[in-house]
Amino acid sequence: MKPVKVDTPAVLIDLDIAERNVVKFQEYCDSHGLKLRPHVKTHKLPRLAKFQVQQGAVGITCQKISEAEAMIAGGDLSDVLITYNILSPEKLTRLRKLSEKVSLSVVADSAVVVDGLGNAFENARLPLAVLIECDTGSGRCGVQTPSQAAVLARQIATYSGLNFAGLMTYPPIGEPTKVAKWLADAKSMIEASGQKVETISSGGSPDMWHAHEIALTTEYRIGTYIYNDRSLLEKGVCTLSECALSVLATVVSVPTENRAIIDAGSKILTSDLLGLNGYGVIIDHPNIVIDQLSEEHGRLVSEDPIGLTVGQKISIIPNHVCVVSNMVDSVVLTRANEIISFEPVAARGMVR
Repeated sequence: MKPVKVDTPAVLIDLDIAERNVVKFQEYCDSHGLKLRPHVKTHKLPRLAKFQVQQGAVGITCQKISEAEAMIAGGDLSDVLITYNILSPEKLTRLRKLSEKVSLSVVADSAVVVDGLGNAFENARLPLAVLIECDTGSGRCGVQTPSQAAVLARQIATYSGLNFAGLMTYPPIGEPTKVAKWLADAKSMIEASGQKVETISSGGSPDMWHAHEIALTTEYRIGTYIYNDRSLLEKGVCTLSECALSVLATVVSVPTENRAIIDAGSKILTSDLLGLNGYGVIIDHPNIVIDQLSEEHGRLVSEDPIGLTVGQKISIIPNHVCVVSNMVDSVVLTRANEIISFEPVAARGMVR
């Protein structure tokens, strides 16, 4: 692969690959009757979120209010789910203002969160849609049992400014039967009290091609699929030709025949290992390992002569692209190895 001519370190996005990835998974969801709601934390670019919606996505998923605010400011996005427990008066005030601009839904997994939402949306023009987050085995946020989900659904119904909208989960990898039973039990208990469960939202890129195997799922949230990364590559979810984001780096030192140093460290490649050996795979040099990162340096080692020279540019598929997107002010958009634009990362640093 011949890298484009740009100063380093830089994050490059191949738009042709990214767009093909979006279309491919949208077609998969359409074929299985799943609504697709992509998670924009992977790219943080209104331009790509709009493309995802244009291809058939029902809306977008954001993790924080500030991220949603930044994406909506980019225009043409009208349906947003925020998959994070929202607390504090300041955040709740911003949330209500946001609800006046777009069709908005959120999640909750406790009475405290529901009470905050209910009080904040008292006398709202339209009720806020609330999904109950369910821990179906991943050990993150979420109610722990289907019966707890049913109790929380009834609490949501006591607030005039809220509307119980369904269930949401980030499922454990490779356990569709277990997840399906958990959700089915919760749905049954909630419906027994006379409430409808209109949406069951699941997600996760590692199991993206098995999304339809979790029975009852109506919506799928996914982020990494638009770029793919080394973690998905190692799991066999994608191929190298389907990796749209790469980090372009320059070899700044070759102190020994088996070691080289590049100008990309933890501030751009991230320190996420995700159980992998090294901090990324080098395109055209798969046998070289990026074994150490300091803030501004990456160390490359090889059992054989490393075969790199000072000033040489290399392209790296990082372990975890979602973090990389939040490391830079702008990314380099390319087509056919030519620069299209330097695109500001609109939602960079939006963590509140």
